[in-house]
Amino acid sequence: MTTTPIDLFASALLFHPDGDVRAAERRMASSDAGAWQIATFHVETDADVHADHWEMHPEADEAVCCLAGGARIYFRPTGPSESSESSEAVQLPAGAAVIVPRGRWHRLELDSPSDLMSITLRHGTRLERRTDTH
Repeated sequence: MTTTPIDLFASALLFHPDGDVRAAERRMASSDAGAWQIATFHVETDADVHADHWEMHPEADEAVCCLAGGARIYFRPTGPSESSESSEAVQLPAGAAVIVPRGRWHRLELDSPSDLMSITLRHGTRLERRTDTH
């Protein structure tokens, strides 16, 4: 078996239930059923983190990690009485991570250009365009 370095800013790692690990194209929406995706991104602007969309992973929690730079993760209100202005925000400085609960809608905004990593089971992931004007 030959091993070669994998550029984590160009590819994702997919961890399959049978123990197989493969490099693959990074995807924001669904990927291989049952495969956990670890993806690393260098992002410069809010457009790079699809700040205009909410995202939700129905089958697993997600770890969102800030490796360098700084970002904020917003959680969409869960109750009908909560307005978009009441979105909960968590600050992510370099070296910090947050666990996004399974099924919780969330989105990112940047404080500065950043290197981010996400770890989740992307199968069933949903994206929804924001309608608020936060």
